[in-house]
Amino acid sequence: MNALKIMDNVQIDPMKFRRALGNFATGVTIMTAQNAEGEKVGVTANSFNSVSLDPALILWSIDKNSSSFHVFEQATHFAVNILSGSQIELSNKFSRRNIDKYEGTSYREGAGTAPILDNCSAVFECERHQILEGGDHWIIVGKVVNFHDEGRSPLVYHQGAYSGVTPHPLLQVKGSVDLDADGVGEMHQGHLHRNVCYLMSRAFKFYQNDYIPKQLVTGFRTSEARLLLVLGSGTASSKADLPRDIAMPMREVEQAAEILKKDELLVENDGFFKLTDKGKKTAHYLFDIADSHQNEVLAKYSKDEQDSFVKILRDIAGVK
Repeated sequence: MNALKIMDNVQIDPMKFRRALGNFATGVTIMTAQNAEGEKVGVTANSFNSVSLDPALILWSIDKNSSSFHVFEQATHFAVNILSGSQIELSNKFSRRNIDKYEGTSYREGAGTAPILDNCSAVFECERHQILEGGDHWIIVGKVVNFHDEGRSPLVYHQGAYSGVTPHPLLQVKGSVDLDADGVGEMHQGHLHRNVCYLMSRAFKFYQNDYIPKQLVTGFRTSEARLLLVLGSGTASSKADLPRDIAMPMREVEQAAEILKKDELLVENDGFFKLTDKGKKTAHYLFDIADSHQNEVLAKYSKDEQDSFVKILRDIAGVK
């Protein structure tokens, strides 16, 4: 009992407490709502958490001094916009005060006219269920009435800095492909391991195991990243060439282009796509990721070996 009394009297240093909480990596959300008068608010928050599956309940908390709280209190619904890795600028924008956060922001209205932001990892449309007092914050509980899972790699926040999600190294088992685990194909094993088609397919799989997660951390889907890289390299002379260079159907190319247009990364003119300055910077970032991974994989080979390998690949691919 005495020990408990002593612990009750311990003073918690708010700054040290906050730093300790920062060890718990979280996703980043923007909470949005609109009241009956049409007043829209949005705040960046990482206090989002699930509460219940049946019924589907979630919660988050907002500072009692926030000027946005009265709208969340009045609105019948709010939206939880889970940000993707490409939305750092949007996160910073909605964390600022005294600006029009929706100016230049792509969104549509969902349940209860709550704004739903474009290109997020996921969105939960919620009916305001309960507001509870929690110290210097209000805890807002929402009942999920609809949700959208976009499958984009999420933005992560850890120790006061943005980060991204990549698979843990211990989960990446290099020897996952074992042709003859059950003794199948022993007769032709040597032949298969000199078959160019088989080796290129297997090499591509292993190369992507580590590369694709690095690319997805940016928040762009593979089709969007490929489009940015192709346009950044200037290999496609027109829109019609893109399916060939991106190795995806035109429908997916056009869907990726629409998303990149909304993010002001590219513009379309007379059947041609052109990167904006923002798009060029983003493409440069993606090239850095691609080059870094390539250098890492090929580091054990001499420059002559690397040049010969690239030359053979270009020849097989029909690249001049």
